[in-house]
Amino acid sequence: MTQTIAITAEPRAETGKGAARTMRRAGRIPAVIYGHHRESETLSLSAIELDKLLQGVTGGSSVIELKVGAKKVQTLLREVQRHPTSRTVTHVDFYEIHAGEVITVGVPIHLIGTPEGVRNSGGILEQFHRELQIEVLPKDIPAVIDVDVNDLEINQSLHISDIDVPNVKILDDATTTVCGVMPPRVEEVPEVEEIEEIEGTEEPELIRKPKEEEDAAEGGEGS
Repeated sequence: MTQTIAITAEPRAETGKGAARTMRRAGRIPAVIYGHHRESETLSLSAIELDKLLQGVTGGSSVIELKVGAKKVQTLLREVQRHPTSRTVTHVDFYEIHAGEVITVGVPIHLIGTPEGVRNSGGILEQFHRELQIEVLPKDIPAVIDVDVNDLEINQSLHISDIDVPNVKILDDATTTVCGVMPPRVEEVPEVEEIEEIEGTEEPELIRKPKEEEDAAEGGEGS
């Protein structure tokens, strides 16, 4: 199951773009926590600690223990905003959760193995659905959902209905195709157009007579 990751936050009173820029220059990242019938609370985090945390986070399914003073809160990471060019983090949103409360999260689907149709027939494995929406207790959130594809032959597929995850309720349509093995692609050889030889082609008309003919013609005109 998903490992709980901890990070320390500090309350912040100042808000707005100017205050946020000042905070980032000081090595802090503005954040907010909301959810579970609570008032939203503005926070700040160490940029260095946040970078380390994000390296261990799996999408929005990792449970993060947020320490604010003496209080510890279980949360999910709901949004990470980044600068459009430098890609540095500019703001983070946390959503508070409770241990006994069922929540909805998206968990990535991880395909395991090499299908028979790929190994023996040159097929191509294609994944069409990459995340599963589930209802689950925080303690049972899986980091990823593994799907075994070893037995798939050419033109065979796996659907949501083929996935079984303990202690969760899958919300996606059961008929949705997760992955399939496609036949090998055959490159089409372009057709070469044959140029038919035209029979009886006449020689092109001469615009200028050969010099010998011109001389003979000039001699005849003078006679």
